[in-house]
Amino acid sequence: MSETTSLRATMIGGSAVLMWGLLALLTTLTGEVPPFQLAAMAFSVATAMIAVKWLIAGDNVMAHLKQPAAAWILGVAGLFGYHFFYFMALRNAPPVEAGLIAYTWPLLIVVFSALLPGERLRWWHVAGALAGLAGTALLVTDGNGLTSFKAEFALGYGMAACCALTWSVYSVTNRRFGDVPTDTVGGFCAATAALAVICHLAFEETLWPAGLGQWLAVAGLGLLPVGAAFFAWDFGTKHGDIQVLGAFAYAAPLISTVLLIGFGQGEASWPVAAACALIVGGALLASKEMLAGRS
Repeated sequence: MSETTSLRATMIGGSAVLMWGLLALLTTLTGEVPPFQLAAMAFSVATAMIAVKWLIAGDNVMAHLKQPAAAWILGVAGLFGYHFFYFMALRNAPPVEAGLIAYTWPLLIVVFSALLPGERLRWWHVAGALAGLAGTALLVTDGNGLTSFKAEFALGYGMAACCALTWSVYSVTNRRFGDVPTDTVGGFCAATAALAVICHLAFEETLWPAGLGQWLAVAGLGLLPVGAAFFAWDFGTKHGDIQVLGAFAYAAPLISTVLLIGFGQGEASWPVAAACALIVGGALLASKEMLAGRS
């Protein structure tokens, strides 16, 4: 693969991180919709979005969906598994600790990428990812440090760790399915929506969005952070620089925080500024080889 192609794929994959930055804001605008119900609704919107694309383009839908069983298992396990473990972690542990554990997945992507053929893990990849993790820790704790981890929340912590492991393994292993078209993610979205409905019925009471604004927020989730973002990430992890994408992924919580502040849902503070320096600096460091051109 040429450097130009890899750079383009990395930029496309990076756009997923930008869209994930909208996740927190859009989620707050959906009101009190339970998480599994919200996931089912958003993934249904994503499925409808790709279905419209197939219809307009006159695509052979079965050509997209008729893929190896291993690709389907990986795709559905990645998309649904991440959300399942994340929601379960929040149900069984304090959100700060659970969120920070769950958001170790970018660092795990950088580390696991060394197992891929043709990839080399260099010190700047790890240092950049660690800087991003440190910046994320500042954001989620607001600079106050973590509270002591308590044994009674062990199940939640374990779920958060499974969340991080699920998404990192999916992202790295996805490289091995480069021949599977990105449109197949539409099928994964449909399966994830169906599984989310089952979990909603098992764990939650139905609560529909109130008003046009909340319905538009749900649609926005399905079109961008829970829709187009997964297609972009699929293409990026298959054809781009996986280590740079892993480090850059720490920009998502930073973007979320900045947007929440901008829309009056949060306050500017020194941890936000310090996190910005750590995350941006870490991403640039991890991208050193790509920006300078591979030797």
